[in-house]
Amino acid sequence: MVKSLITCDCLGSQTVDADALSRAAGLHVRTPCTALCTRQIDLAAAALTEGDAVFCCTQEARTFDALAEELGVDPAPVLDLRDRAGWTEDTRSNVPKMSALIAESLLPPAAEKSLDVVSEGLCLVIGRAEVALPAAEQLSDHLSVTVLLAEGDEIPDTRAYDVITGRLRRATGALGQFEVAIDALRQIEPGGRGGFALTEPKDGGVSQCDVIVDLRGDVPLFPAHDKREGYLRADPAHPPAVAAAILAASHLVGTFEKPLYVRTEPLLCAHSRAEQTGCTRCLDLCPTGAIVPNGEHVTVDPMICAGCGACSAVCPSGAISYDAPPVDLVFRRVQTLAKAYLDAGGAAPRLLVHDSHGMEMIGLSARHGRGLPVDVIPLEMTAIGAFGHAEAVAALAAGFASVTLLPGPKADLAALNAQVALAQAIAGEPRVRVLDTPDPDAMSDALYDEAAPAPVVTPVRPMGTRRQITRQAARALHPDAEQLPLPAGAPYGAVLVDKDACTLCLSCVSLCPSGALGDNPDLPQLRFQEDACLQCGLCANICPEDAITLEPRLDLTEGALRQEVINEEEPFACVECGTLFGVKSTIDRITEKLQSHSMFQGGDKLRMIQMCDDCRVNAQFHSHDNPFAGRERPRPRTTDDYLSKRRDH
Repeated sequence: MVKSLITCDCLGSQTVDADALSRAAGLHVRTPCTALCTRQIDLAAAALTEGDAVFCCTQEARTFDALAEELGVDPAPVLDLRDRAGWTEDTRSNVPKMSALIAESLLPPAAEKSLDVVSEGLCLVIGRAEVALPAAEQLSDHLSVTVLLAEGDEIPDTRAYDVITGRLRRATGALGQFEVAIDALRQIEPGGRGGFALTEPKDGGVSQCDVIVDLRGDVPLFPAHDKREGYLRADPAHPPAVAAAILAASHLVGTFEKPLYVRTEPLLCAHSRAEQTGCTRCLDLCPTGAIVPNGEHVTVDPMICAGCGACSAVCPSGAISYDAPPVDLVFRRVQTLAKAYLDAGGAAPRLLVHDSHGMEMIGLSARHGRGLPVDVIPLEMTAIGAFGHAEAVAALAAGFASVTLLPGPKADLAALNAQVALAQAIAGEPRVRVLDTPDPDAMSDALYDEAAPAPVVTPVRPMGTRRQITRQAARALHPDAEQLPLPAGAPYGAVLVDKDACTLCLSCVSLCPSGALGDNPDLPQLRFQEDACLQCGLCANICPEDAITLEPRLDLTEGALRQEVINEEEPFACVECGTLFGVKSTIDRITEKLQSHSMFQGGDKLRMIQMCDDCRVNAQFHSHDNPFAGRERPRPRTTDDYLSKRRDH
């Protein structure tokens, strides 16, 4: 437990009410320093020696870490209150906001998960000779280099690195495990006098490497190439870019930690069943191609995954969820910020969700501009794409008046806008928005000018899965509503059945991945639980009668949590034993269609259609043309038979 917060007014440039903050945060907040990192460094040393302190300054974190090392003690955690709350043009009290930021920082961090990636320095340089060969020359002192030149390029008289010619057909993989296929591959024949000769061309040559330096100036080898680790691409006509790629490649040797961004639960995946495709939301969004189908579910290649988080935001079942940090920690952070702000006496807070790029913009605005309003609480995300509609609606239900997403330059705006549209539909009014600007001043102006709606009267902080939290949050936002219309593609909704077309074949039940569709083992019924429906479309795709359509909506009534009968018919009674089986209309329709068929003429053949399974087998067994009967079995041979045969001979 933290014993004290070490604050600093940074040469009087911000106001820190230590007493009020101490009461609101429930912690010991010391009297603010004025120059903690310089003239009052002795106070920092004393706090480090005592332990269990937090320095409320991230700018000089390096100074405090060096001081801790000099003192031989553990470094203290740091917390940014100045840029996010202290430096602002807003003259209202910043105590609720600082209290919220302090409470959120005290949440236990999630354990980081990663895997080791080993790069032995095998580097493939691709490009024209005039650019690729000088690059290989520079890299040869650090890496084991192979240069792939185009046919006709001059072969250098050097063996400091390998040279091959050919056409690159494809490249797969990532840092430490690239695989390339090359057609018309020709290698150097090292012997003989004069210039090096080349081997005969060969198609389909395959090789592995750890790093690829692409200097072709052509189409990138990979989608979202800037997110593919180990793949360095530069415009050959831009020397600074080439130099930067060479420098970066020279450092890619050794063992690296690759974060594991997402967690998968294949059994929950609704991608496909029985070779019928259902949900493809994550496949449609993944910018790097890290997600691929694998039978009835999808798999994620952790080496290719760049951690954008979009798959977690759109997955309707939780089969893929962001894990760096986990989804439940994000909900706790949001709810903690709202609760601490309101408990400290604040009203109508607004949430600003951003990534590391947004943190830089906040810092620039704080130092040189208006800063953030005191009712705008920043929440930094590793990947802003992981903040989807569920998180936004949960924030509104927790007491935030609005949610603003500030995307960085690498964010997928299309995916982000789709989640915002869904969140707005659930919220019922424009409480969620994307603020797409690279200008810190424009960001601040937009936040100061925003007229946010009034927050929810009674905040709630639900727990559970993203779907459960969304439903509970929506009910808090619309206590009197029964149903909310949603945009197409939403992961919530109903299955509508054309009763005139449906034959109750129950194919949809057998394929439903979430159990939203069910049957009744005793009666011909089709049941539906709307809360469980993922709107994956498998039922509509498999229905032989095209009797199923999907309606995106969010049912807020208790009926959505129960199985309701959406189609039923009268059962048929077996003509022999009276046991109920099948659907009466279906049996009657089949009987009518087959009564004139040649194979069902005579005897009880047509009547067998109207029998249950047991009676049908019994009738067939006792019929004169029993299909189960075979030829008369031969009499077993005995010893007398063998002796008689011997006597006859």
